[in-house]
Amino acid sequence: MIRGFLNEGGRLRAVEEVSTLPESMVWIDLVSPTHEEEKELEKSLGIDLPTKEEMEEIEISSRLYHENGAAFMTAILPARADGDDPDMQPVTFVLTETRLVTIRYHEPRAFTTFPMRAEKVPMGCETGEGVLIALLEAIVDRLADILERDGRDIDAISRDIFQRKGARPTKSKDFQKTLETIGQKGDLTSKIRDSLVTLERLIGFLGHCTIQRKSGKETRERVRTLARDLRSLADHASFLSQKITFLLDATLGMINIEQNAIIKIFSVAAVVFLPPTLIASIYGMNFKFMPELDEAYGYPTALALMVFSAILPYVYFKYRRWL
Repeated sequence: MIRGFLNEGGRLRAVEEVSTLPESMVWIDLVSPTHEEEKELEKSLGIDLPTKEEMEEIEISSRLYHENGAAFMTAILPARADGDDPDMQPVTFVLTETRLVTIRYHEPRAFTTFPMRAEKVPMGCETGEGVLIALLEAIVDRLADILERDGRDIDAISRDIFQRKGARPTKSKDFQKTLETIGQKGDLTSKIRDSLVTLERLIGFLGHCTIQRKSGKETRERVRTLARDLRSLADHASFLSQKITFLLDATLGMINIEQNAIIKIFSVAAVVFLPPTLIASIYGMNFKFMPELDEAYGYPTALALMVFSAILPYVYFKYRRWL
């Protein structure tokens, strides 16, 4: 599918028909294009558009380059990021002298919200360069929202792990769920960091393009602002990643403490019942001459001795605060 957007006083207006390319068409958005659609647009623009396989290459030279007077920039962007398993796929931005061409095979939210907003509010979309910068600003805002939600979820996990005194003890099954949640948040944060890295490189490349194209001062300043925002988001993502690692270690430590407590209970029980077992074993031996067996109070005395021998180590453990 091919979507076209016309410039109307700094606003964007979507058009259905893009067979002709008027000068006012500043943005062409290719969504999962067919081979025929790509060839038709390549013929109209006079440039070669990258295929999906070429977009997925990880070499910098394959993601950021100039060709036939156009700048090709590819970044990894998330879609369906409301959950913990976003769809991460490359999006290519092709900036020509007069317009912007985007190629994508998924639906990042910024590509839905930005045209709707740009249709109502002037956002400096008079040129393809202006559209690109405004679109990148919307993408960065979306990534910031994802990281903010991720941070709130991580804080909730932290509160759940480090419960206040007197709270309900955490069960093993809760720890298992916590580990799964931490893993999901770690995976999400890692994916967003990868996206931020590709965007940082893209913005750096775009900054050089604005210098070569002798863009206006305001345009260059917006690019520098984007670069600063991306650096701050990357730092925040690194902080969240470190916090996730800390929470993972803390959870494993809690599990280890719980296991040690269980083992301690069995150890204390074994020590407590060891003396009574020894006494019962002695008087359970089949020897003919055992004087205590002929005593009238031999049986209750043996029982009392076993009870006392069990209470004594228990009291000692309590005194040493091992229980």
